[in-house]
Amino acid sequence: MKIFKPLLLLLAIVSFSGALAQQDKKFKIHTVAFYNLENLFDTINDPLKFDEASPIMEMKANRSEVYKKKIKNMARVIANIGADQANNSPAVIGVCEIENRDVLEDLVNDPLLLGKDYGIIHFDGPDRRSIDVALLYQKALFKPLDSSSHELLIYDDLTRKRVFTRDQLLVKGELDGDLIHVLVNHWPSRSGGEARSRSKRVGAARLNKRIIDSLQSIDPYAKIFTMGDLNDDPTNESVKKVLKAKKSKKDVPLKGLYNPYETMFTDKGWGTTAYRDALSLFDQIIMTQPLLEKDYSSYRFYKAGIYNPSYMFNKRGRYEGYPFRSFADGGFTGGFSDHFPVYVYLIKEAESETKKTKG
Repeated sequence: MKIFKPLLLLLAIVSFSGALAQQDKKFKIHTVAFYNLENLFDTINDPLKFDEASPIMEMKANRSEVYKKKIKNMARVIANIGADQANNSPAVIGVCEIENRDVLEDLVNDPLLLGKDYGIIHFDGPDRRSIDVALLYQKALFKPLDSSSHELLIYDDLTRKRVFTRDQLLVKGELDGDLIHVLVNHWPSRSGGEARSRSKRVGAARLNKRIIDSLQSIDPYAKIFTMGDLNDDPTNESVKKVLKAKKSKKDVPLKGLYNPYETMFTDKGWGTTAYRDALSLFDQIIMTQPLLEKDYSSYRFYKAGIYNPSYMFNKRGRYEGYPFRSFADGGFTGGFSDHFPVYVYLIKEAESETKKTKG
């Protein structure tokens, strides 16, 4: 069943140079992105973690070769996200489903990314499968000022036992001189069904909202991105009722949130992942109102997209049209991830930089 339409998705991005040329101004552009790396685990059995349940550790042979190919595939995608418009890979990219810092170091040292000089922000989390979130950033473009990991305390509705899941990563830093805050998320899965697991994602959204509220209590004009694999669509309770993310920019109040992915999901029928012939848009980048203003003397939101070139699709078989994932049926497919990455473009008037220099 063909559930994705790659050509339509590619047409969603308007030519950056053409759109801005009409304004007769020059702009700087950076990409902020998120990517679920689908079980990026190393081949070493950590006795302190449940990493033996990862797909690569369950393989009987060729683990080293598979790991090298997996790293190269992830590097290929990251190197290309946003490159057609920004002429660069993402300045900042949140990632999830990674085992540890070691795999990230292998990733950023791949030849396709080495020249970008990516830094890593990562905390070991309590997830029972030993998967974490992290932030990668180009050192020449982003200067981290502070980072913290926020524990999510949730419990199973039936057993009342603690559910050990991913922490939420908060990073404060300067993107090319502009202060921004980035929250990286991987909310609890839908294991056991959407309804039974819903309260866990609502809990994750409440933690997210508390963090955002605390930042806005200090600075109502804070530029905040919250991104990740939310395991919920833009229309689900966690996003719409707890975060109160708006579909339309004009409806976003000063301390409100805008979700450009809701229109993609509800009006266009687009998605980032699929399961049992159902399309979902779990991967999202949501932002605060100051990023929507039209004063481009500092970085503002320009466009959002889903990165899904043809090489990231399954071309045949029962999963034709699905994301070309890395692992299936107990082996390595040669693919990439079961999720497509998402990204936003930020723009800033180049003239503003000149004026500041003269001043």
